[in-house]
Amino acid sequence: MGIAWKYLDKKSAAADAVKDYGSMKFIIEHTDDEIKAAYEKMGGVSSPQFDGMPHAHNPHAAEDRMAEGVDEISVLRERYRQAVEYMAWFVPAWEELSEDDRYVLDAFYSEDNEYGSSAAEDVADYFGIERASAYRRKNRALAKLTTLLFGKP
Repeated sequence: MGIAWKYLDKKSAAADAVKDYGSMKFIIEHTDDEIKAAYEKMGGVSSPQFDGMPHAHNPHAAEDRMAEGVDEISVLRERYRQAVEYMAWFVPAWEELSEDDRYVLDAFYSEDNEYGSSAAEDVADYFGIERASAYRRKNRALAKLTTLLFGKP
C-alpha cells in the first residue's frame, strides 16, 4: 500500500485522492500513445543536408536522441505504474460509496472545482437543502471515504 503514504494526512489526503482521480485516469488512458510517440522520435537517422552551407556535425546525435527517448519512456512507464497503483487503491473505496456521496465529493473536490466555486450551492440545489447542510453532507462523505481508504482514524 505504498501509494497511501503519499496521502498521509488522512482527511485532506482523501480529498487530494479525489482530486487526483482525473489525472490518474488520463495517464492510464494516454500513456501507450505517448510511449509510441517517444519511440517514433527515437527512430531513424537524419539525412545529410547538401545545401552548400557548413553545418555543425554531432557524430553522436543519433545516440543522444535514442538515450533521451529511453529516458522519456522510463519516466512514462513509472508514471503509468504509479497511476495503476493509485487506481487499485482508490477505485474500490470510491465504488463503495453511495452515488450521493460520490456526487458530493466530486462536486467539492473534482479537478474542475476552483477556489470560490459554487460547489456548496450546487450540492444544496441538487438535494434541496441549505448550504450549511451541503457542507455537513460533504464532511460525512469525506469521513466515509477516509475510513474506506485508510481504515479507522
